[in-house]
Amino acid sequence: MINYRKSLVAVAAAALVLTPLAACSSNDDSGTSTSSSSSAATTTQPAPAAEVDNLTGVSTAVKLDAGFTGALTTLGLTPGVVGSATLADGSISFPITGGNVKYWTPGTVDPYVQGKILHDGSGLSLTAGATTVELTNFDIDPGTSILKGDVLVNGAPAASGAVLFDLNGRTLKPLQTGPNDTAILQGTEVKISSDAAALLNKTFNTDAVTPGLLVGIATITIATK
Repeated sequence: MINYRKSLVAVAAAALVLTPLAACSSNDDSGTSTSSSSSAATTTQPAPAAEVDNLTGVSTAVKLDAGFTGALTTLGLTPGVVGSATLADGSISFPITGGNVKYWTPGTVDPYVQGKILHDGSGLSLTAGATTVELTNFDIDPGTSILKGDVLVNGAPAASGAVLFDLNGRTLKPLQTGPNDTAILQGTEVKISSDAAALLNKTFNTDAVTPGLLVGIATITIATK
């Protein structure tokens, strides 16, 4: 979890190269109690060193691991896409639709990267026979290194805001600069969470989906302007 937070630090830093932001104002309101509260807040949690208020584009793509696709074949599951997601050449991509990131100097706040990366209106589907499970509306939380989302079974809601995937950035590669003012981070592992494994096993009447199963390696591309 800590490693994944570090990966988002690089993203925030890359975005701020082209989008410098001022620190929060330190001016106090007139009133003793307000000034005291402001002083206490400053002591317990300093203003962020930098902040990206609105993430816009581009995408989070996952290169599907051969072990994952092999497990799907064994289970008779066919992967597909939902909404604006795309699947090509063994990679599934989800457009970034919004979110925000705050960054503090390491050691001053824990976690020192906080925020959300939203992927509304897209997702991954798994189909076996007449049963289709859709995992949609992904929400990456860099502070906890988890990915939440909604689950539908044959179009009916089964879970909302469930923890679907665990994220591990220990295999993260150095930050790259992409075309059109983008920052690219590649290498974060995406793994099936215990909640998602239990739900899939129950839905497809199996016990073969194991928590921690490697889904693939993520590439996060974020617009810095």
